[in-house]
Amino acid sequence: MKRLYPILLLVAVLLQSVALAQECDKGTLLFNKTLASPQDTAGWVMEGPGQLTFTDGWMHMQSPNEAGHHVLWCPQDFPANFIAEWEVQNQHPEAGLCIVFFSAMGINGQDIFDAALPVRNGIFKQYTKGAINNYHISYYANGENQPERGTANLRKNKGFKKVQSGEDGLPINSTAIHTVRLTKYNNHITLYIDDRKIIDWTDDGQKYGPILSGGKIGFRQMKWTHFAYRNFKVWEAVSPID
Repeated sequence: MKRLYPILLLVAVLLQSVALAQECDKGTLLFNKTLASPQDTAGWVMEGPGQLTFTDGWMHMQSPNEAGHHVLWCPQDFPANFIAEWEVQNQHPEAGLCIVFFSAMGINGQDIFDAALPVRNGIFKQYTKGAINNYHISYYANGENQPERGTANLRKNKGFKKVQSGEDGLPINSTAIHTVRLTKYNNHITLYIDDRKIIDWTDDGQKYGPILSGGKIGFRQMKWTHFAYRNFKVWEAVSPID
């Protein structure tokens, strides 16, 4: 039996590699909101001077008079393995930056809305070097401070560690409707814009600290941004070889 251990270990490693190489399947639907009306965002938390309006089935997010950067949090905690999808449409292609935070929890495992944590108001370092851990991906990058950057970056926080510089995200000047799909399965993270993969990274749990597990998902915009969102859905992610 001892002679079989190396073989069984090799098989386990190969199976894990195959699972990571394939796309995960959608399991149980965990969350489903059209974002068509204020009722769909009941309980959601806005941090910073952002404002939501609802028109023609879309949730519009922007900062009136470009007062400041802002983050909108979905109140539900999601597991370590999930697939999230949402549709977006750029309403102000002249400038903007969109980020998705995920697996967000307090640095000691608290809920990010724990009253003992410092208050957040949209200032970036509160989310990247403050009292919460998370991953984040900038999937649209055309800020006034970095015009037409384009490239999508994946960072791991706390610490603002850039772990992957991926492909270009949403087309800079596009006002078309695009679908964003974010998958986290154990330590493997991918993000697609429509059918185009722009992020594909595996966290080894060592170089940048322990692998982050479940937590909250949030949408961040820089103050110049006006995007519309709809059809936010989250499923449990299931391995295709389970």
